[in-house]
Amino acid sequence: MSVNKYKILCAVVEYGSLTRAAAAMGITQSGVSHTIASLEREIGFSIIKRGRTGVRLTPEGEIIIPAIRGIVNSSEQLEQLAASIHGVAVGNVRIGTFTSVAVHWLPQIMREFQNEYPGINIKIYSGDYSDVDLWLSDGTVDLAFVAPPCSGDYDIIPLSEDRILAILPKDHPMASYERFPVSAFGTEPFISMPESSDHHTRRAIEAAGVVPNVKYSTKDDYAIIAMVENGLGVSVMPELLLSGRNYNVAALELDPPASRTIALAIPSIENASPATKAFANHIKSWVERNRSNIIYLRT
Repeated sequence: MSVNKYKILCAVVEYGSLTRAAAAMGITQSGVSHTIASLEREIGFSIIKRGRTGVRLTPEGEIIIPAIRGIVNSSEQLEQLAASIHGVAVGNVRIGTFTSVAVHWLPQIMREFQNEYPGINIKIYSGDYSDVDLWLSDGTVDLAFVAPPCSGDYDIIPLSEDRILAILPKDHPMASYERFPVSAFGTEPFISMPESSDHHTRRAIEAAGVVPNVKYSTKDDYAIIAMVENGLGVSVMPELLLSGRNYNVAALELDPPASRTIALAIPSIENASPATKAFANHIKSWVERNRSNIIYLRT
């Protein structure tokens, strides 16, 4: 079976559309359809199903897609190794991340990296903690920014500690406090995030024996900030997400304090592609070089 067929299948699964996959691969939609049909004949069962909402994997497809991604990844690693022997840095790196890093770190990291390695393409997958964990486990991404603990057995490279802060409307009676008592989340109207997006905060509150007075819940960080700005309640945010923006909220350290570790996770550093290793090393270097200049980087 051709590795190119596997690459086309992975593109179809990623984009959820034959048309978009064809555009990304630089071939016609009919070419994609023909390739998928040929692959299904070779394997002996249907891999994808088409519906009104797009293309999805069949149950059988869900079983084999991790192995297919592994073959594609191995093929790309071989290409990168061959290129590195010739002294040419090329390849593709897929990185998972959550919002705060995607906004405040990655643009600068990528700008520097692309200047040094113009032949390496970077693709960003942005989601919450559980999304990133899933992408690591099923091979969708090569490495990811995480806030441990993670569910998988990955190689973890700690980068920085990021404080978890309470955010309040600026006219809130406690806005002038030096610290915000975690116990107050039991009485104040609390705007929460799902557990998959904010397990560090939930654990900090539960450790204090507090049941938060949840009034609203949303997965969107910036929606929560806007709701706090409009006096709908109080919430918590990582300091990194709040940095560099003039939000109309008061941000206070928690009492007792809480933080998250920002780290890089790689399924296997030893088996990572040359491009992935180069990007991971660049990220570590960038954090170290900028640590003294960025107030929200703490160790």
